[in-house]
Amino acid sequence: MRGAWEFVLRECVAGDEERLALVGAASFLEAFAGFLEGEDILAHCRKQHSAEKYAAMLADADTRVAVAEVKGSAVGYAVVCPPDLPVPVTGDDAELKRIYLLYRFQGSGIGAALMEWSVETARRLGKRRLLLGVNDENDKAVMFYKRHGFEHAGTRRFQVGKMLCSDFILAKKLDG
Repeated sequence: MRGAWEFVLRECVAGDEERLALVGAASFLEAFAGFLEGEDILAHCRKQHSAEKYAAMLADADTRVAVAEVKGSAVGYAVVCPPDLPVPVTGDDAELKRIYLLYRFQGSGIGAALMEWSVETARRLGKRRLLLGVNDENDKAVMFYKRHGFEHAGTRRFQVGKMLCSDFILAKKLDG
């Protein structure tokens, strides 16, 4: 059924935090089950994918969030915000903090629509470069970003529970 989904893409508002938390935790579990320890995944999701965390994002005037919905259910989302990455940044930069899509909807065009929204949102905010971090072992995601014009800009290491993880930092120039 890939590619057959009709979806709505809309900017989030206060009250959307529960749907974002659910998709965030589910996507993280899909991506990292079998890679990270189960307790580490649960602890990460409780901290990084809580409704309170998303409510704070939605309340932040410098952060924009869009959700993709199929039949009224959230299946993916994207977050554009000021960068918090270990590479030199300027006021002309934005970060694609998260672009999550449930596995069953990958390859349907929804991810591309979320990416297009993210790029256009950064441009509307007057940004000239969009940055993101992606697990360096997630070849499928890295290839998706490269197809969308992102190039290697650095790396970062961070701890998730007992595991030291590594991300590629990718950048896309937004000129024009």
